[in-house]
Amino acid sequence: MILGGTMAQHCKIEDPSGFILFPLVVHSFDLVVSSIGILSIRGTRDSNVKVPLEDPMTILQKGYSVTIILAVLTFFGSTRWLLYTEQAPSAWLNFSLCGLVGIITAYVFVWITKYYTDYKHEPVRTLALSSSTGHGTNIIAGVSLGLESTAIPVLVISVSIISAFWLGHTSGLVDETGSPTGGLFGTAVATMGMLSTAAYILTMDMFGPIADNAGGIVEMSQQPESVREITDVLDAVGNTTKATTKGFAIGSAALASFLLFSAYMDEVSSFAREPFKQVDIAIPEVFIGGLLGSMLIFLFSAWACAAVGRTAQEVVKEVRRQFIERPGIMDYKEKPDYGRCVAIVASASLREMIKPGALAIVSPIVVGFLFRVLGHYTGHPLLGAKVVAALLMFATVSGILMALFLNTAGGAWDNAKKFIETGALGGKGSESHKAAVTGDTVGDPFKDTAGPSLHVLIKMLATITLVMAPVFL
Repeated sequence: MILGGTMAQHCKIEDPSGFILFPLVVHSFDLVVSSIGILSIRGTRDSNVKVPLEDPMTILQKGYSVTIILAVLTFFGSTRWLLYTEQAPSAWLNFSLCGLVGIITAYVFVWITKYYTDYKHEPVRTLALSSSTGHGTNIIAGVSLGLESTAIPVLVISVSIISAFWLGHTSGLVDETGSPTGGLFGTAVATMGMLSTAAYILTMDMFGPIADNAGGIVEMSQQPESVREITDVLDAVGNTTKATTKGFAIGSAALASFLLFSAYMDEVSSFAREPFKQVDIAIPEVFIGGLLGSMLIFLFSAWACAAVGRTAQEVVKEVRRQFIERPGIMDYKEKPDYGRCVAIVASASLREMIKPGALAIVSPIVVGFLFRVLGHYTGHPLLGAKVVAALLMFATVSGILMALFLNTAGGAWDNAKKFIETGALGGKGSESHKAAVTGDTVGDPFKDTAGPSLHVLIKMLATITLVMAPVFL
């Protein structure tokens, strides 16, 4: 909204309200089209006829396809309605194409994540096969799969940013000096395009925990094996949809952080009253800022994973204590004390995130202030702002790659275990299954703690540097 309003002002557009209200209209349409997509989901199986279960992922993908088609139509309509201006009659079409770039990016991200985390595809099957030779080979295969899964998403993000920027730049909108001004707004529109199906994606994300908990209830209530088989299939699809949402969140964070980075540079320019168009990493202090930004991501991930490990140890000790004191738990003669385990996990989840949270907030402020003081004494007035810009840039790049690695590896490990539980490679209780359980245990803090936290960290770093920019000057 700010970018649109500022651009309309620079281009001397008489009524800038369309450019300002455009994001609100797009997201309002998102709620409508996503609701239609959700309501269009129907299973084709007749409960009276004994046929194989229809793949739940296929049903969800059909609903997503409906949402995407409607999103494209409403996006083009919104752009023509709100972004048409007589100064550049074809600009609205360029911005529509920017939105299309974002929608395609979202779809490709969903497809890539599905390929790397669904056990119907080769990567997870190869990971499951590695479990047949032991715990170590399962871990090695999972880590390598996660590392490999960063390549295609980065290429997709790169193409999206360049395409959207170029489409916006060539829209025909120029400022008072005749310079094209639509590039950044084009990237913003692509981000909105990516988020124009967000409500449906979030619905798919909610599907995962619901299916997982349903499976747990079926197991605890000692339902027949046939019921558990159905919830296992739903749970495996839920793992894929959870990984998909995390990939989607990282993709949108990458596009949004590019905008926030540009906004930071603009803000520094306006406060310092001198141009601030580029960051030179050949300057030693600026390069150090970049190193600190990358380190921040790794340290944050380490603390998040360590928190899970420590809490898991507490829970294991508590469960062992209960088994010793109440031996009837295993054959359902005595009830375990669930409340004690829930209390351990709930209190630890709040307590353990204080340190990583403080790291994210304090680091850019401390680094910016220290280098501001250093710049003051060495005669480099914008040094603090430049170092923080490098910190933000490197942290964003490292964070995107790390989050993709953690999310995909965790989802793949979980579904490799699920694949073996379907009866493949010896099934439940086999040596392969034991190795896959180890992989799943390692993958849980990856995909449920450190991975999802990183896209929040990336956006938060960008927002903190934006708010605190005057302190660094």
